[in-house]
Amino acid sequence: MTNYKKSLGKWGERLAATFLESNGYTIVAQNVHTPYGEIDLIAQTGETLVFVEVKTRQNTRYGFPEAGVHREKQAHMLAAAEAYLQKLDIPCTDWRIDVIAILRSSQEPEIVHFENVIN
Repeated sequence: MTNYKKSLGKWGERLAATFLESNGYTIVAQNVHTPYGEIDLIAQTGETLVFVEVKTRQNTRYGFPEAGVHREKQAHMLAAAEAYLQKLDIPCTDWRIDVIAILRSSQEPEIVHFENVIN
């Protein structure tokens, strides 16, 4: 991955965390590594633990950011969330996986929050 893509991704993750906090979420952890991949953000809203995948793109040349969350990525997200929950070793029955898609443009970035993307 190029340095530009890494910096764009980190920028998007910071923006997503700020977005969630401004909407009443508490950020629990960031960039959590599991055997199944990295979890970008873990947040909490009320009693619900939310695992967040952040997808950021500069433009739509290759589609909207959320298009990057294909079936294989979803499977990794689910496995990573389950691994994290098992490691916590505390009862946590209320959780979900969200995606925050960020399109960075010359104007204000466009942020779309997709809740509960994997059932």
